[in-house]
Amino acid sequence: MRKLNPNLPRKRIVREPSCACCPGCGGDLRAMGQDSEEMLDLVAQAWQVMETIRPKYSCRTRDKIIQVPAPVKAIARGKLSYAALAHIMMAKWGYHLPFYRQAQMMAAKGVDIERSTLARSAGYAAALLDPIYNRIREIGRTRTKIHTDETRLPILAPGKTHKGALWVYVADDRNSGSQEPPIAWYRATMGRAGESVMTELAGFAGTLQADGFSGYNQLYRGGAIREAACLAHLRRKIFDVHDSQPTELSTTAMAGIQAIYRIEEEIRGLPPAKRLAARRTQTRPLVRALRRQLMRQGNGLSRHADIAKAFAYGTRRWRAFNRFLYDGQLEPDNLIAERAIRGFTVGRRNWLFSGSFAAAERSAVVLSIIETCKLCGVDPKPTWPTSPSASRMIGPPRAGTN
Repeated sequence: MRKLNPNLPRKRIVREPSCACCPGCGGDLRAMGQDSEEMLDLVAQAWQVMETIRPKYSCRTRDKIIQVPAPVKAIARGKLSYAALAHIMMAKWGYHLPFYRQAQMMAAKGVDIERSTLARSAGYAAALLDPIYNRIREIGRTRTKIHTDETRLPILAPGKTHKGALWVYVADDRNSGSQEPPIAWYRATMGRAGESVMTELAGFAGTLQADGFSGYNQLYRGGAIREAACLAHLRRKIFDVHDSQPTELSTTAMAGIQAIYRIEEEIRGLPPAKRLAARRTQTRPLVRALRRQLMRQGNGLSRHADIAKAFAYGTRRWRAFNRFLYDGQLEPDNLIAERAIRGFTVGRRNWLFSGSFAAAERSAVVLSIIETCKLCGVDPKPTWPTSPSASRMIGPPRAGTN
């Protein structure tokens, strides 16, 4: 096991002999050193009730009652503190624990709370994040490169379940040495039509890195948005065939793609100019050789063969696959967006669907904040300090105060 984090809180336990003298002869003992070892311990999570008392005082001279204002609550008349709400939301959308499981875990600690209360409270709290969420979207559309992907999102509606979708948009240029903070945001829609992407990226000008979904095609027609395809999708299609029916064609194609990725590993984090120079001298010959193989060997195969379909996927969008060779800021694939949406797909196995479209929208807001925090290395659930107005010494005010 690796060394334990030195920044974690530590509790030191010194185990002294039961007797201050030698158990054999009774002579005095003198120190000669010590042995030390560390173990990772768990301090049980504890729920507590935070009672706020606001004493009232009267001023007989002015005939007035003096009392400290009530502390601000995240939810009016709510019973959950900021820290409790942050924990519940992070557990649901960050660690994929449905509300019914959280209610069971809280009940084991002596907290009796309904699942519906958790859901309603989390929804109210998510509404408070709207200004941050909208600002993230606003900043994201000013970037010059965005990664996007989507996945299914079942949404309950009266009488049926809609085949909704959750879209992710990520602006992250750290692989090309950028110092701009990465950001990610999500959008829920009732369908999978490309019009939703058109609406979300209205005003965006730059490069969109995405898969081969046909709904994106209308974005590229105006010329303001350039398409950059995903080499990982081509590799995946070829690998699926190679894994079940390995041939010389699939083996050679896989080796060529792997060689491209080895170069990308070496230049990750370098400025765009250096990445571009390495791609011109090292990657471009590999890409050209791969294209010749796809076109030459693909033409000699039946179009119904699985390997031919995989090769055709690459040749149809070759210009978009080739774009990263001429721009050091671009990536050869869309894995940045796929990683951002993977956490949601894991959580979907637990909670299965959104209870309404409003709930889906709230999920998108919370996921956006959590994922952006993760990309920036920030704890999405900090320790919320107690408001100064939430506690004070019980007793009369000091002299000279009202």
